[in-house]
Amino acid sequence: MPPGEPLALVGPTASGKTEAGITLAHRFGAEICSVDSMVVYRGMDVGTAKPTAAQRVDVPHHLIDVADPAERFTVSVFQSLARAAVDGIRERGRVPLLVGGSGLYFRAIVDDLSFPAEDPAVRADLEREAVVAGVDRLYGRLQALDPAAAGKIEPTNTRRVVRALEVPAVTGTAFSGFAGAWERFDARRVRVAGVAIPTDVLGRRIEDRVSTMFASGWIEEVRGLLELGLGGWLTSTQAIGYAELARHLGGRLSLDEAWVVTVRRTRNLARRQAAWFRRDPRVRWFGAGAGGAIDVIDEVGDYLEGA
Repeated sequence: MPPGEPLALVGPTASGKTEAGITLAHRFGAEICSVDSMVVYRGMDVGTAKPTAAQRVDVPHHLIDVADPAERFTVSVFQSLARAAVDGIRERGRVPLLVGGSGLYFRAIVDDLSFPAEDPAVRADLEREAVVAGVDRLYGRLQALDPAAAGKIEPTNTRRVVRALEVPAVTGTAFSGFAGAWERFDARRVRVAGVAIPTDVLGRRIEDRVSTMFASGWIEEVRGLLELGLGGWLTSTQAIGYAELARHLGGRLSLDEAWVVTVRRTRNLARRQAAWFRRDPRVRWFGAGAGGAIDVIDEVGDYLEGA
């Protein structure tokens, strides 16, 4: 990726990036590449706060609706699609503008990160072992095999422990051996603005957004996905809100309980997203209030423009 490109607007969920991104796209003659791990899935519109059809006509958006919900969509696949999209935007003489809250997907585009190969059979064997023998046993093996990786992984995080053992089994290289690039942040690769909102204010924005989603057809959207046989996928830990509403429709949660858990999980996600971007020294932060990113749109635009 040539240095100095693209531009980016990042920050936690519910900080108003979608609307601000469209305003910036008009200012810069940009097309938007979504940097979000959930809007890639077709049929998941309401609960992912996906840009509306009208917004996507107004400004071209990329990396939206590129996978089926039950499809195993990896960051490596995203990286390939996103870089092709950025190249296409440049070829059309437009400005690539990255907008979103996934730090991993953001870095997959702008930095030279490589993602180790996967092997579903190896992973399945390790997952079965975790169930039968316990994740503690796998974590002990990881400590002996790759103490550097073990030191950065919670012993109870089965998914990450399994992945850290899968990688050396498939590649012959320790999981920690792929970590070097993560410590390098090349400021020439991107000019990025971050939206920072006080925790209590962002919490209220999250509550309001979840309430609006509940009233705007999210339950019906989840019901339709369940009818397609996606119940198992929806109840996975990544599908915030979808999992809770699936349990509600199955009679295992009241609607009020589903709302409470969705809000709590979304707040936790927002904290993790903000913490991820705080580690990136390239991000210039702009403090916003109850109105979200649009409150600081002029300052953000001036910064991205280099003014």
